Amino acid sequence: MKDQSQFPCNFVIFGATGNLASNKLLPSLYHLEVANRLPPALNFTAYSRRDWGQEDWKKHMQLTLQDKIGENFDEEIFAKFSARFSYLQGELHDLDSYKRLYEELSKPKEGVCSNMIFYLAIKPTEYNSVVKNLDAVGLNKPRGLHRIVLEKPFGEDIESAHLLNEVLHRSFDEEQIFRIDHYLGKETVQNLLVFRFANTLIEPLWNRNFIDHVQITVAEDIGIEKRADYYDKAGALRDMLQNHLMQLLAVVAMEPPPALEADALRDEKVKVLRSIRPISKRSISAHAFRAQYAAGFVNGKSVAGYQDEEGVEKASATESMVAAKFYIDNWRWRGVPFYLRTGKRLAKQMSLIAIRFRYPPQQLFRETPVESIAPNWILLSIQPSESMHMEIHVKRPGLEMDTRVISLNASYRKTDEVPLDAYETLLLDIIEGDRSLFIRFDEVEWAWRVVDPILKHWAQERDFIHTYPAGTWGPEEANRLFDSEDHQWRNEL
Repeated sequence: MKDQSQFPCNFVIFGATGNLASNKLLPSLYHLEVANRLPPALNFTAYSRRDWGQEDWKKHMQLTLQDKIGENFDEEIFAKFSARFSYLQGELHDLDSYKRLYEELSKPKEGVCSNMIFYLAIKPTEYNSVVKNLDAVGLNKPRGLHRIVLEKPFGEDIESAHLLNEVLHRSFDEEQIFRIDHYLGKETVQNLLVFRFANTLIEPLWNRNFIDHVQITVAEDIGIEKRADYYDKAGALRDMLQNHLMQLLAVVAMEPPPALEADALRDEKVKVLRSIRPISKRSISAHAFRAQYAAGFVNGKSVAGYQDEEGVEKASATESMVAAKFYIDNWRWRGVPFYLRTGKRLAKQMSLIAIRFRYPPQQLFRETPVESIAPNWILLSIQPSESMHMEIHVKRPGLEMDTRVISLNASYRKTDEVPLDAYETLLLDIIEGDRSLFIRFDEVEWAWRVVDPILKHWAQERDFIHTYPAGTWGPEEANRLFDSEDHQWRNEL
């Protein structure tokens, strides 16, 4: 373990009783406790508006962890973990609550520490209030020391992203701001860097001379899950494509950085985002498609359509699915389409990066029973499984010259190795101060520049939106994005 004198001693979770804290933060922090990766001096403050006492919070945390962890829940570990927590009831907009928080954090504690962490597990619309109140009571002092963590989306468009950034920078330096995109914490995404840059077998082929197109799909079979107050204003483009999918695109397309250091990695991602060809207003329909789920069946169960979800505005034109096509105008990728797709209530839960290679350049097998040679694929599965697949041709056994496709599967995790949740990686990086897997503001800015023309165009067209039955892969009209008739969505490994 690193020098623990450099670790924070206070970790404040705003919105501690919310969905994010319950579903992700508490289980991940518990697993870090199990792995003995939390510094001994690290204490947590759970900040929430619920009128609870310490025992109420401890009971809530115990029930939450028992539900999420199941039979692996350990009473002894939990006793050690829960002893790190104190509960503070407070409102996000109430300055007096922050004064009480200041007093709580000023109490002397055992151990040596250098800073505090403020994790904003709250709605993005509340960020401004929290940052301003932290500043008002002096919890951002001394400047440059503490860390603040924000979840996506970072703004609603490029203008609001700039305003949020200005508010943050009045109280915190860029080096203190940790913008989380949990996809960057997933093992397969990190393994993509190794897959590309540690294997001379792969990297020479990773360009427009060999690759025909790239597909990135993040599909969910769940609906909006009572988040209409947020989702009906955001939609799939803001909620997923502008951040998660654009980050995956940047990692797939980036040049080799000189070192695996935070700014070196982020410099290369920004170069990719800056190289994406701008979409003109008259060509948006050829580059972006949106749709909304109607009633249907998911995993054999009947589910309601988007407009029948609780809290959704009647006749809402908010997209629950979006597909888009981008081109990266640089030496490596010029002319290669990148197809991005994401949506809710699709056929299955799946996150997949699919790279299709070009056809062989000659008709070597034209006088044999082989009618055509299908192109090779590299498939990087992010979820539900974490694995890599490569499809190649071999001769089919027998007297005839015939071929078949086989899949070389590289499930890099051994059977006895437990998968990590992305938040475990990212929370440990926050504690240790490693910003490599976090997003710098210029990445946010250039991602908004890419999608802003689409957002503005759709904002003017609110009268009609395509629909698709829940439990399907979306409307056939999404296929109009493809450059070639032989392009089609890859839905399976």
